[in-house]
Amino acid sequence: MPMPRTRTTSPRRTPGRRRTPPPRTPAGPRRAPRDRSARRAAAPVVCAALLTVAVLAPPAAAGAAVPLPHRMADTGGGAQLITAEAPTADATRGTVVWWQRHNGRWRQAGSAPARFGSGGLTEGTTRVQGTSTTPTGLYDLPFAFGTEAAPPGTAMPYRRVGPASWWCEDNASASYNRWVDPRPADCAAAESERLADHPVQYGRALVTGFNYDRPVHGRGAGIFLHVNGKGATAGCVSVPAGAMARILSWLRASAHPHLALGTAYGPTALTRY
Repeated sequence: MPMPRTRTTSPRRTPGRRRTPPPRTPAGPRRAPRDRSARRAAAPVVCAALLTVAVLAPPAAAGAAVPLPHRMADTGGGAQLITAEAPTADATRGTVVWWQRHNGRWRQAGSAPARFGSGGLTEGTTRVQGTSTTPTGLYDLPFAFGTEAAPPGTAMPYRRVGPASWWCEDNASASYNRWVDPRPADCAAAESERLADHPVQYGRALVTGFNYDRPVHGRGAGIFLHVNGKGATAGCVSVPAGAMARILSWLRASAHPHLALGTAYGPTALTRY
């Protein structure tokens, strides 16, 4: 059985008599007041620490979101730009990016992995022919060519390679660093390049303006943006075939396109051009 509950009655209050309140439990020790002067002194230390971190932050991190063309000294003045960037001057691989300018703002239109000369990259104004180096600098793009037909949408001047199409690289020739078809007598075949002999690399290509307008003999000839071969180039820049086709379909001669070649840092940095 459940246990019986005992009823408890409260004692009756006596009339006219005040109830004595229960004794108060002594409170614990009072919290020590905060030292406001110490808190004010700590604030400048924290601010100084944050300022130090900001000052020591690498400049690249601050400008990482700024498109590369906006950080360059010159982009050629047109509305289209191709940048070919290597991490260092002795690198043989890097990245090609093509950019479109609209309302004063550069936007990336595409990108692809790139290959450079087997000798790395070197300043274009002092380059020496035969060094297999890719010349850095900012160049215009005179025309395109290829053993294959131009991709759909091509608006650049495009020359189809034939059996007698050559690029003259003979320093003794009046046609130095020029497309010749046929090859003139003063342009030695051993010192030049028969374009049809390279159907893969020259399936589609762009002539760069390196040493083109006023050729300096001995500086170099035949620097192109072309399709990848088996490895590094002899001084050109190469990209996969699909990327080359997209670039040619995108380019517009009316946009005055340029190619900027350079490295990420150092004296041949792309931002210098």
